[in-house]
Amino acid sequence: MNAMAAKRMRLRGMIRKESLQILRDPSSIAIAFVMPVVLLLLFGYGVSLDARHVPLAMVVEQPDATSASLIGAFQRSEFFDPRPYASIQAAQQAFDLREVFGIVWLRNDFSRRLLSSGEAPIGVIVNGVDANQARITEGYIQGVWQAWLASYAREQGVELKIPVRLEPRIWFNAAVRSRDFLVPGLIAVIMTLIGAMLTSMVVAREWERGTMEALMVTPIRIGELVIGKLVPYFVLGMGGMLLSVAMALWQFDVPLRGSFWALSAASALFMLVALGMGLLISVVAKNQFVAGQVSIVITFLPAFILSGFIFEISSMPEPIRVITHLVPARYFVAILQTLFLAGDIWPIVLANCGALAIMALIFLGLARRKTHKRLDA
Repeated sequence: MNAMAAKRMRLRGMIRKESLQILRDPSSIAIAFVMPVVLLLLFGYGVSLDARHVPLAMVVEQPDATSASLIGAFQRSEFFDPRPYASIQAAQQAFDLREVFGIVWLRNDFSRRLLSSGEAPIGVIVNGVDANQARITEGYIQGVWQAWLASYAREQGVELKIPVRLEPRIWFNAAVRSRDFLVPGLIAVIMTLIGAMLTSMVVAREWERGTMEALMVTPIRIGELVIGKLVPYFVLGMGGMLLSVAMALWQFDVPLRGSFWALSAASALFMLVALGMGLLISVVAKNQFVAGQVSIVITFLPAFILSGFIFEISSMPEPIRVITHLVPARYFVAILQTLFLAGDIWPIVLANCGALAIMALIFLGLARRKTHKRLDA
């Protein structure tokens, strides 16, 4: 038997061993295929950054046709759930009890001051505990007010003087659904879980079970050992990716405007990075519990917090923005959101793929370098 045939035989044997070990371990299958479904259902249905049907207290001190018209504009908006209150005191009490998120107050001189210059004829109070929700709600109130004011001015035959007239256009996510933003980014977190957390316990498990000594006395080489351990988990991770993409498209109606093959290639590249990180942690730790904890701190939490998946990187402090460049998920999240929502924007896709390729070479190279067939390694 020549050397090449022997190498292929050893590699096939190692891949078969790891594949059987995965099939015999229900937790690996659960993390690869059950965990993505659970996370996607939780974030797809349970987490929303949208401001829809916001409970809003409406206080009208002197009801008339004009104030009724404005109240009707709020009632027709999908963003608000207007609730009438007889007095500002009653509305403030409901506001303090968090029964409403904001108050729109039409004073008794509302109609008289409507189109006159000076102070705005309505009062607005918004709960600022959730700053993001407060800004969104304030903007929606301003939008309803301006649209109604322009309509009222046309009906009265009065020219409404607005120094700047905004005509907003929303690109890439015209429905402004947070689900379309969250679900693609969640795929990066899922692949980090599958790639880094599962692989982080591969070599550590061999040391704990005493099977690493048996591997050391075999003729298998280090490169074959590393490849044989990574290939089954690579296939497992790509399977989890395909399941996640299928749910994103058909369960949550998230559009995929870019190329599926570009998405697959970028996912494979990120999977190599995650596998390299997990294997490096496993080789260094040699203990499943320690490896699992380290992988959570080093891979999962940064992918969740510092990748732009939920929190916008541009809004982070400058030192944190610098740190995010060390987080592989940052680049993959940018690719996912671009391919899903914008399309094949190749400068963005290729630049981030380049960063992932460099990281894959670094982590896989370090994992290969740290893996030895010695008991004192």
